[in-house]
Amino acid sequence: MIFFAMLVDLFRSFGIKHFFQQVLGALFAYIFTPYLGFKNDATYLGPATSMPKPKKNAYQEWGDAIIFAVLAATFIRWMFLEAFTIPTPSMENSLLVGDFLFVSKMHYGPRTPKTPLQVPLTHQKIWGTEIPSYLDAVQLPQYRLPGLAKIRHNDVVVFNYPIDDYPVDLKTNYIKRAIGLPSDTLEIRNEQAFINGVAVENPEEMQTSYQVKSTGPIGARNFKKCGIWDYLEGNDNTYYIKGATNEAIKQLESLPYVTSVSPAAMTINGIGSYNKGDFNPDIYPSAESLSWNEDFYGPLTIPFEGQTIDINAENLSKYGRVITDYEGFHEGQVRLEPEKLFIDDQEIKRYTFKQDYYFMMGDNRHNSLDSRFWGFVPEDHVVGKALFIWLSLDPQESWFSKVRWSRLFNLIH
Repeated sequence: MIFFAMLVDLFRSFGIKHFFQQVLGALFAYIFTPYLGFKNDATYLGPATSMPKPKKNAYQEWGDAIIFAVLAATFIRWMFLEAFTIPTPSMENSLLVGDFLFVSKMHYGPRTPKTPLQVPLTHQKIWGTEIPSYLDAVQLPQYRLPGLAKIRHNDVVVFNYPIDDYPVDLKTNYIKRAIGLPSDTLEIRNEQAFINGVAVENPEEMQTSYQVKSTGPIGARNFKKCGIWDYLEGNDNTYYIKGATNEAIKQLESLPYVTSVSPAAMTINGIGSYNKGDFNPDIYPSAESLSWNEDFYGPLTIPFEGQTIDINAENLSKYGRVITDYEGFHEGQVRLEPEKLFIDDQEIKRYTFKQDYYFMMGDNRHNSLDSRFWGFVPEDHVVGKALFIWLSLDPQESWFSKVRWSRLFNLIH
């Protein structure tokens, strides 16, 4: 806020006294300040601290206070912390639906705005409406300020959903775990992720899916006691559990009427399991020659800034969309053919990546739309690091039972 106060004093020193002008100048300082510097008739009137302050009525005082609060919240949200909520079960049981958390922008460095013409404290739409909260007529180059750290393996990261149609800074916010970092070679063998040939340490609360058979009905109360909420009931007392931890499955197996619990997944052929070589067309990249699925995936090298690849059919199937969509080319500037890459109508035999990329996965491994399905997360799409849960509300409960008191202020690992 000292920054905004200094800007207002600077504007007053150059004769800009109207409050509305000062607010616009502070909000769009990266445009207004250079304009002031190059303005021909700009005259320095002296230090603002020595100028008499105009008297204000009660409405002006309240207006100033509200605008100051909006400015402060906007600055904190951009530079330091932003609040997010968990809307889907893709990170369960590490993060639950109804968790509210703070995300640090300082860890990986805040980004300068790409779409400056937007209503403060909004994202995509004005609250409670379908009205867009921004204008994309002005698109600025985006830069990342220095951060406190680099993304590390297993960090829980908020990022912009890469294949959204919005400008980068307004794309839908996703939260996943950073499994693969730039230059890593990732492989998944029978649900277990490997980085550079070494098994990744799985999160304590990681969930996978199972098929359960019993001699009688398993009521919702028993599932809930085991910490299982998301499941489907089939015929003959057979259940498909979309996500459960190892501890929850042990409790379920201890029930006297449960006869079997086996790993399962919702495959393209229904409930079952994937084998190595089974092809899922929903997987990224959708190349039948690779024959990958969510449980048997890779090996796949994650692109990094400065990496140079040969242009051939296999590399274009893995990285073609990365080059066309995330490397900063204008629409129509890049053209792909089955084994060829053209930039500005010139065939390119080798290509060097311009930024780092990451591979993100949800902790609910069979119920997560993540990098296995849509590909890499570019560096310029990274928003921040999830820090701690400040509130958690159970959507299945009511009144005071809604608050999950044990989760309040828990750090996110």
